[in-house]
Amino acid sequence: MDSKIFKLKINKKELIIESKNLAEQANGSILVRYGDTLVLTTCVISEGDRVDLDFLPLFVEYEEKYYAAGKIKGPRYIKRESRPSDEAVCNARLIDRAIRPRFPKNLARETQVITTILSWDGENDPDVLGIVAASTALSISDIPWKGPIAAVRVCKKDGKFILNPTYEERENSDFDIVFTAVLPDGPRQGREVLEDKEILINMIEGRLEEVEENSILKALDFVEKPLEEIIAFQKEIREKIGKEKIVIEPPVSDPVLEKEMKEFLENKLEKIIYQKEKNKLTEGLGKLKEELFYFIEEKYPSQGKTQEAQAFLTEEVDRLIHENIIKYEKRPDGRKLDEIRKIQCEVGLLPRTHGSGLFCRGQTKALSILTLGSPNDQQLLEGMEIVGKKRFMHHYNFPPYCSGEIKPLRGPGRREIGHGALAEKALFPLIPSSEDFPYTIRIVSEILSSNGSTSMASVSSSSLALMDAGVLIKNPAAGIAMGLMMDEKTNKYKILTDIQGPEDHNGDMDLKVAGTEKGITVIQMDVKIAGINRKILEETLLKAKKARFEILEKMGKVLAEPRPELSPYAPRILTIQIDPDKIREVIGPGGKIINEIIEKTGAMIDIQDSGLIFVTSEKEESAEKAIDWIKNITREVVVGEIFQGKVKRILEFGAFVEILPGQDGLIHISKLASYRVNKVEDIVKIDDTVSVKVISIDEQGRINLSLLKNNSPR
Repeated sequence: MDSKIFKLKINKKELIIESKNLAEQANGSILVRYGDTLVLTTCVISEGDRVDLDFLPLFVEYEEKYYAAGKIKGPRYIKRESRPSDEAVCNARLIDRAIRPRFPKNLARETQVITTILSWDGENDPDVLGIVAASTALSISDIPWKGPIAAVRVCKKDGKFILNPTYEERENSDFDIVFTAVLPDGPRQGREVLEDKEILINMIEGRLEEVEENSILKALDFVEKPLEEIIAFQKEIREKIGKEKIVIEPPVSDPVLEKEMKEFLENKLEKIIYQKEKNKLTEGLGKLKEELFYFIEEKYPSQGKTQEAQAFLTEEVDRLIHENIIKYEKRPDGRKLDEIRKIQCEVGLLPRTHGSGLFCRGQTKALSILTLGSPNDQQLLEGMEIVGKKRFMHHYNFPPYCSGEIKPLRGPGRREIGHGALAEKALFPLIPSSEDFPYTIRIVSEILSSNGSTSMASVSSSSLALMDAGVLIKNPAAGIAMGLMMDEKTNKYKILTDIQGPEDHNGDMDLKVAGTEKGITVIQMDVKIAGINRKILEETLLKAKKARFEILEKMGKVLAEPRPELSPYAPRILTIQIDPDKIREVIGPGGKIINEIIEKTGAMIDIQDSGLIFVTSEKEESAEKAIDWIKNITREVVVGEIFQGKVKRILEFGAFVEILPGQDGLIHISKLASYRVNKVEDIVKIDDTVSVKVISIDEQGRINLSLLKNNSPR
C-alpha cells in the first residue's frame, strides 16, 4: 500500500502525518499521530447541490473508540459504542467551529468530516490532533476549502507556558487554551482583508482559573510560531499529494433583477431590521420575503427566480447591518456599541428548590435551578478518556418556545450539550472543594426566552442560584458575548458588546467571555471571516472585561455573596473520619451493620477508602444519630471504662456483652461473681442489661470484662 509520511517536531515530540489511502473512497483521508495517540480523519462531499438550503450542510463527527484505549465498554449487556459522550460532542463542535469558516460561501453540497480515534496513549489529547487532521484531509482532498488551519493547546503551570501539554501537565494549571489559526497566502479579498502576513486566530476554546486578560495575549504570542510552522507543514503536504479542487461556479447574477429587487426593498428593509423586539423583526422579515417572492413571480412567472430573491434578501440584510454599524455605529436596537441591554435579576423564585436564579438581559432570559445531593449522587463517568466521578454538573435546556418555534421535544442536541459544558467550565473553578463542601451539585439552566448569548446568561443565572443555595463559591461570575463587524473594502471594523439576534447571525465574530472580578474562567471564540489579529482580540477582551464588571455590579445589588445558611429543603451532610482499618466494622458482615444504621436513621452513608464517611439526611438530627452510631462502633475502648451493655450470647465459659454497637466483650465465668459460679445462666440471661467494666484488651483486640454490682467489680 502506497504510504507517504511527513514529520514535524512540536515540543520535543513528532507530529506525524501519514497519507495511506486507507479510506480510498473518501474524497480525502489522513492519519495524524502525536506520541501514541493516532486519529484518522476522512472527508466526503456529495455530487450535487442541495438547492433547498441556503446554508452549508456540513456534518462533523468525532468518534471515540474504546479499543483505542484498550478498553471494553462498561455495562454488562451493551458493549458496542452507541451515542457519543458529551466530551465527543464538544470535540466535534470544536473541529466544526475551526473548519466551517473556510468553506466557500456558495457551497451547497452536503459535506461530512469524521475523525475516528484509533489509538490513545493516555497522555496526548486527540482533540487538537482532530483539528489538524481535519484541516489536512480537507487540504489534500478535492473538496473546495480555503485552508490549511493550525491548532495547538497551551497551558501555564508554575509560571511557565507548555505547548501541547499532557493530561498530567494540564492538571492544576492556570489555564488550558486551544488556539486555531490561518495564514492566508496571496492577495485576500472581501472580509478576509486584514494585515498581510499576520497570523489570524479563527477559533479559541479555553478554561481558566480566574486569569487576567493579558495572560491570554501572552499565550497567543507563545504559540504564534508553532502555529505558523504547522500551517507551513500542511502546505508542504498539500503541494506534494493534494488533489485538484472541485470548481464551484459562483452564482450568475442578473443585474436587472438585482436592480428591481433593490428598488422594491428600498426603505422597507431598514424599517424592519431596526426594531428592538426580536419577534417583530422575525415576523417583519418573513412578510417582506413573501412580498418579494410575490413581486418576482409576477415579473418573472415560472422562471424559478425565488431562490435568487432569497439569496439577495439575505445579502441585503447582511450589508445593511454591517454598513450601519461600521459607518454610523447604528445597531438594530439603537444601543451604543459598548452598551449592554437592560439587566434584571431575581433569586429564590422557586419555593421548594435548593436554589434558583433568574437572569434577564434584554429578551434573553435564563432561569437556573440548583439541587444539592449526597456524594452518592455523583455522576459516574466511563468514557474512552475520562473514568471517574463528577460532583458538579451544569445542564442547559433550549426549549422551542424560547425562540417562538414549534419543534418536537427530544433529548439534548449538540447545542444544548455544548452550551451546558461551556457554562459548567466557567463555573467549575469557583466551586468549593469536596472537603469544604461535600455535596453533589447539579444546576439546570432553562432558557425561557432567547435573543443572543444564552450560554453567557446561564453563567450569570447559575452564579445567582449557587449563592441563593448558600454554596460558598469563591466569587460571583458573569458572562458576555462580544461581536465584530468588518468592512469588506476598507478594513474598518467595529467591536460590539452584548450581541443579540441579527448581530450574531450577520456578524463576523462571536467571542464569549465569562469570569469574576478577579479574572476570566472561560473563553470561546469562533468567526465567519478568516480570523482576527492580536489587536482585535486585545480590544475585545478589554471591552468584555468592562461589560463583565457592569453585569457583576448589577447582580451584586440582588445578591452579593452566598447566603449564610443552606436552604431548609437541602439535605444535610455530616462527615466523620475513621481509621481505614475500622471500615469493615462499620459495614459489618454482609453489610449488616451499615444497613441497620441506614434503616433506623434514614440517613445515606458513603464510605471512602480513606476512612472519610459522608452521612446525608433530609433532617440533621438523623445524620447526627448515624454519626453517633458510627462513633460508637469505631471508638477505641480503654481499660477501666464502665459501660451499660446487653447480653448477646451465653457460652459455658462466660457471656458476651455488647458494650458499643458492633463491639462485644467477654465476661468470663470467673468474673461474674466473687464466688464460684457453676452456670452462667445463674447470674445473667440473654438480653439482660448489665453494668460492666473493661479489665483488659489482648493483642488481638479482644475485650475482657467484669460484671459490676453495687458499683463494685466481682
